[in-house]
Amino acid sequence: MYKKNKKSWVKHLDFLLLDALCLEITFYISYMIRVDKMFRFPVIQDYYDRLALVLLLLDLSIVFFTEAYTGILRRNRVQELKAVVMHCTAIFLGITVYLWVTKQSEIYSRQVILVFWAASIFVEYFGRCILKIIVRQYMIHRKKFSKMIIITEERYALECVSDFRDNRYKEFEVAGVVLLDVDKTGEEVYGVPVVAAADTFLEYVRLNVVDEIFIHGDTREGSEALANELIELGLTVHFSLVRESQLMPNKMVEHYGRYMVLTSSMKIATTRQLFLKRAMDIVGSLVGLFITGIAFLIFAPIVKIQSPGPIFYSQTRVGKNGRQFKFYKFRTMVVGADAMKKDLMAQNEMKGLMFKMENDPRIFGIGKFMRKYSIDELPQFWNVLKGDMSLVGTRPPTVEEFKQYELHHKARLGIRPGLTGMWQVSGRSDIKDFEKIVALDTQYISNWSLGMDMRILFRTVLVVLTGKGSS
Repeated sequence: MYKKNKKSWVKHLDFLLLDALCLEITFYISYMIRVDKMFRFPVIQDYYDRLALVLLLLDLSIVFFTEAYTGILRRNRVQELKAVVMHCTAIFLGITVYLWVTKQSEIYSRQVILVFWAASIFVEYFGRCILKIIVRQYMIHRKKFSKMIIITEERYALECVSDFRDNRYKEFEVAGVVLLDVDKTGEEVYGVPVVAAADTFLEYVRLNVVDEIFIHGDTREGSEALANELIELGLTVHFSLVRESQLMPNKMVEHYGRYMVLTSSMKIATTRQLFLKRAMDIVGSLVGLFITGIAFLIFAPIVKIQSPGPIFYSQTRVGKNGRQFKFYKFRTMVVGADAMKKDLMAQNEMKGLMFKMENDPRIFGIGKFMRKYSIDELPQFWNVLKGDMSLVGTRPPTVEEFKQYELHHKARLGIRPGLTGMWQVSGRSDIKDFEKIVALDTQYISNWSLGMDMRILFRTVLVVLTGKGSS
C-alpha cells in the first residue's frame, strides 16, 4: 500500500498552527502596547476578542485559497521573507476590508492594526525559520524512511542516483540500484550499492526489504509488463517519463525527487485514511491491552500449572514488505514446541506454506480453550500499539515460511500485518489452501477502506465469541 502525498495547507499543519499562534500573540501584544499598557492578561475588550477571531478565519482562508505553504521547506531566507510579507499584508488588508464593510473602523485603534501588521511580519518570519530548521533536522535524522530501489541502465545510473541522493527533502532511502544492461553487482553508483542485475533483481526483491521501485529510462521493452509484475508483489512502482496508458487501476502523477512520475500501487491511500487507521489502531490496542491484563490474571496461573514455563511466547515474524519483528502470544503449547514441528509436518492439513493440525499434540489443556476463542492472540495488541501490526491486515508469516515464498506470495506483505483479516473472518479452519489465503489477502489490500476494516472487526468479534472457524 502506498501513502498518497499530502496536499496544500494540510501537508504543513505544523506551520498553520505556528502562524496562527504567532498572529494571535502579536495581536495581543499590539493591543497591550496601545490600549492597555499595564499588560493585564487576559483583560481585553470584547470587540478586540471578535477581531482576534476574525483574524484566525482570515488566516485560514488565505492559507486555503493561496496554498501558502507549497514548497515552504525549499524556500531560502529571502523567499521566505517575501512569502511572510505577502501573507501578513493579505491579512492586514483583509482586516481593513472587514472593518470597512461592517462599519467598525471607528471603534478600533488604527495604531493597533498598524503595529500588528509590522510586528506580525517579524514574529511570523522568525517563527517559520526556527520551525523549518527543526523539521529539516527531523527529516534528515529520522530512521523510518521507505526503502527504494532504482531500476535503470548504466548510462542513466549516475545522474539518476545523484539526483535522489542530493535531494534534502526526500521521504525515502535509496537502498540499491539494479542495472539491467550490465551485471555490476557488488559495485557502487554514487555511494549506492548495485544490488542486482536483470536476471537476479526479482530474487533480490523476494528476499529483501523493498517498499518502492523507481524505473528510469528505457530500461527494457515492455516496461508496463515489468511494472505489473512488481505491483503484483505488493510493491509501489514509480515511472519516469512513461506513457500513461491502461497501466493499472490505481495511478497518479506526482513529483518524486526531481522527476515527474506516474505512480501506481495495489492500493493508494490518502493521508487522512492512514491517519484514521492508525488512530483506530492506537485506541483499539489500548482497549485490547486492558482486556489482555484481565486475561493474564485469569489464565497465567492455569498455564503455569498445566505447562511449567513462560506465560508469553515470542517469535520472529515477517511484516510489511519483509520487515522482521517480535510477535507475542500467550503460550498455548508445551515448551520446545517449535523443535517438535518438523516431526509433525507429515500431518500438516494445509496445502502450501502454512502449518495447521486439528489435534496438535503440542497444545496443552487450557491452550485449546484459549485458541478456540483467540485468547492467545491478545498480547499482539502490544504489537499493534508499537506499530509493528494493525488491528486489521494480513497474518504475518514465520521467517521459515517467508523464505519459501514464491514471488506472488509477497503481495500479501504489501500492508502492515494485522491481528485479524479476511482469512480469519472467512472460516480459517475451513481454508486449507495457502493460495486461497494469498488471494483473500490481496483482495483485502486492493479493495481496502476504513469501512472494510470496521466490517472485518465486527465479524471478528462474532467469530471470537462463537469460536467459529478457530483451530
